[in-house]
Amino acid sequence: MLNLAVILHESAGRRPDAPALLHDGGTITYAELDARSDAVAAALLDRGIGPGDRVALQAPNIPEFPVAYFGILKTGAVVVPLNVLLRGPEIAHQLQDSGARTLITWAGVADEAAKGAAEADVPEVFVIHGGPDSPGRPFAELTTPVAEPVPLAERSPGDVAAIIYTSGTTGLPKGAELTHFQMYMNSDIPGRLFEIKPEDVVLTVLPLFHVYGMSSAMNLGIRFGCALSLVPRFTPEKVLEAVERDRATIFDGVPTMFGALLAYTDGHTYDTSSLRVCVSGGDAIPAHVFDAFEQRFGVPILEGYGMTETASTITFNPAPDDRRPYSVGKPVWGVEVQVWDAEDRRMPPGRGHVGELVTRGYHTMRGYHGNPEATAEAYRGGWFHTGDLGYADPDGFLYIVDRKKELIIRGGYNVYPREVEEVLYHHPGVRDAAVVGVPDDRLGQEVKAIIVARPGHSLSAQEIVEYCRERVAAYKYPRLVEFRDSLPLTGTGKVLKKDLV
Repeated sequence: MLNLAVILHESAGRRPDAPALLHDGGTITYAELDARSDAVAAALLDRGIGPGDRVALQAPNIPEFPVAYFGILKTGAVVVPLNVLLRGPEIAHQLQDSGARTLITWAGVADEAAKGAAEADVPEVFVIHGGPDSPGRPFAELTTPVAEPVPLAERSPGDVAAIIYTSGTTGLPKGAELTHFQMYMNSDIPGRLFEIKPEDVVLTVLPLFHVYGMSSAMNLGIRFGCALSLVPRFTPEKVLEAVERDRATIFDGVPTMFGALLAYTDGHTYDTSSLRVCVSGGDAIPAHVFDAFEQRFGVPILEGYGMTETASTITFNPAPDDRRPYSVGKPVWGVEVQVWDAEDRRMPPGRGHVGELVTRGYHTMRGYHGNPEATAEAYRGGWFHTGDLGYADPDGFLYIVDRKKELIIRGGYNVYPREVEEVLYHHPGVRDAAVVGVPDDRLGQEVKAIIVARPGHSLSAQEIVEYCRERVAAYKYPRLVEFRDSLPLTGTGKVLKKDLV
């Protein structure tokens, strides 16, 4: 038996009075977090939710997220985290595809959530912080205290704990099935690498609905009995205020966050002396940001690499005195990584031997939910194919140099061009469309659409932007639009996106 909720149960047993969650409204202890999640579990069980059922959870970094998350897990049900930026049709797809029976959402996005739930025919929607006019029922209905602790539902290590959606280059997002054992190990091994201790305070601004924030911040912190300093939305000011207020010792972020913090601290003074280590992931951090941040804050950055399908961590720089700056580190314990060429042959180390990174071990997903074809393709040859290109140095440190897929990373969020192109092709005035990422100093990449209009149609850039903004999440829609008479094509009719970039 292994139910991932054991990480909360054990930490609450060891340190019941220690702070688990630090937030603008105060402090929640481990005993309180355990009890509140018991209440959610009991309420869900009373409604017939049990092992294997799917419950969607959509909220920012507020205390109710971990309360609901661990409550769902305690019942043996599967958590389906949803991005708070999704629009109704995107929510509907993920609810339908996962087979979610219930949605727990947040008042700030309740209207879009209700549209998605209605389209997906999800019967019960509970709203966190909702008012009398909010759609759905109040989350408070799930938080009535219970007299006795709720026993953890028995789960096998290979049972699915969470389904997290990740976009594919060929269309709709796919649900990565992450198991209890996989997620437990990804909370345990990385924490041991930089010797996390119960006294640590983890600055938690990475979205908890994203695998990086869920696995590498929340689960890791709860596993080792640390306090999580919750920041609902990234701004440099809010992060620095939380570091100072809560005496945060660990900060997990993406490169754009480090760059924004650097820019903001010019002319602003905060006490960040409590920080002992920062972790960067989600994209390669620019060398000048890496160097300037370490110099300004006097804190080492440990860079790692992972993805949704691996419950976050694949490689990591183990410690400040055992790292390679600008490298994503070495495979963590129990994980193998190789570099393969186009014929699936292993390549030797060296900068001149760039190939696709493939990996295998406990850290990989069980598969894509309801999509055996995509699962088989991803595990071709018995190894999980990351779609990322890189190389290894002679000492085994890995470097990411490019993306095999046409992924755009805008401010730490993954944007797949094909998904946006599908939206554009539904516009009656668009004949051809291509979406590419272009360099952006602040966000790393910006989304750009190149449009060929249908004869007789006069389109404006603002019209295209607004059309997309109404149909996809805020981080996905193009801010830049260019009109052309035609798109460059290969001999087989594929768009030459490199030429466009």
